[in-house]
Amino acid sequence: MHRILTPLTSAVTYSRWLHMFIPAAACSVWFFISDMYWMLALFAVPVGLVPTMRLQEGLQAQLLLTPSERGQPDASIAVAPAVSWAERWRTVLWLEIRLLISAATLMALWLPVASIELVLSAAGRAPEGLVEGMSPHRWNALLAPLPLVPLLVLVVLGGRLTTAAARWLLGPSPTDRLSVLEELTEELLERNRIARELHDSIGHALTVAVVQAGAARAANDPAFTERALAAIEETGRDALEDLERVLRVLRESGTPVGRRPTLAEAKRLLDSATSSGAKVVTRVSGDLGLVPAPVSREGYRILQESLTNVLRHAGPVPIRVSITVADGRLELEVTNPMSGAAGPPGSGSGPPGSGSGLRGMRERAALLGGKARMESREGEWRVRVGLPLDGIRWSDALHRSSGR
Repeated sequence: MHRILTPLTSAVTYSRWLHMFIPAAACSVWFFISDMYWMLALFAVPVGLVPTMRLQEGLQAQLLLTPSERGQPDASIAVAPAVSWAERWRTVLWLEIRLLISAATLMALWLPVASIELVLSAAGRAPEGLVEGMSPHRWNALLAPLPLVPLLVLVVLGGRLTTAAARWLLGPSPTDRLSVLEELTEELLERNRIARELHDSIGHALTVAVVQAGAARAANDPAFTERALAAIEETGRDALEDLERVLRVLRESGTPVGRRPTLAEAKRLLDSATSSGAKVVTRVSGDLGLVPAPVSREGYRILQESLTNVLRHAGPVPIRVSITVADGRLELEVTNPMSGAAGPPGSGSGPPGSGSGLRGMRERAALLGGKARMESREGEWRVRVGLPLDGIRWSDALHRSSGR
């Protein structure tokens, strides 16, 4: 019983009734002028072929048939002018269906009138209408609610049928559906990128701060402590800038955000690792200016994650960094001695490659059509990443994830 009465207490039921009543009102005016209903149905054909009619009908259907409680439009009903003849003819069919439903709505308007006449008959007044000829009797009042039952059924079922027809005939085209899927894919890629950004940037800053603070306390040297505090301050400031940029993306997805760092700014990462006590030897071969911006930005993050893993798991050990731009590829290699921990840098206490940092580096490389390899050999841990510079068909999702 509760399930039967629930639609009657929903606001959308009556907004759909209003949607059905609008053409019914137009039909009543037409009937007042002419009793030829078929002419109205014929007139709907040229009207439906007008491209903007689809926009108007879609907007009306969204507002009345599928009103959203959260203020978000219903994507199952398109709000756009017709761009093809197929969409125009679907709009014509939609208008014809609305006219048929409006005829049923007009007939249903007599049902409340019948209830009123039954009440008048029970009061002893002779009705002149649907129940004409019925003997006045007080028991007629018991029959007054009966005409309202089919009316309520028409309101609920008619509204649902109208909504289903709207989604079928006014719904998005295959091209529109593909566009929605692309937007959803871009949103998921953006969320994944933001998660990696926070992991790389904030994780790097916290690792440097912890290592610097521990080294300063162990050194018991005021000069070293001063340098460590300066390094912590600089790394923390960079992390705050990255965090603010990411939060700006979350707050205003359509607003351009600040520029992301590239390999041309890798010196600050190397200086940060050096300030943490690590001896960093860097070899750069080729022109970093030839590296496309998306590749350079992702390369920066991969280098950042690699150095973070070294400091986190091996401590301030010697690090060799090689950056090579040649033969249409960017080759990035980071090598450091193992510290004897349970697992290689970036793996935590688990097996090699199980950490989220290593997985993030592989994902970044794969996104650009490259490959990242991590291995331990002869007491050393090595990260090797190869990224192609050309021959890549950049997708819109990649451009968004690169901050363009």
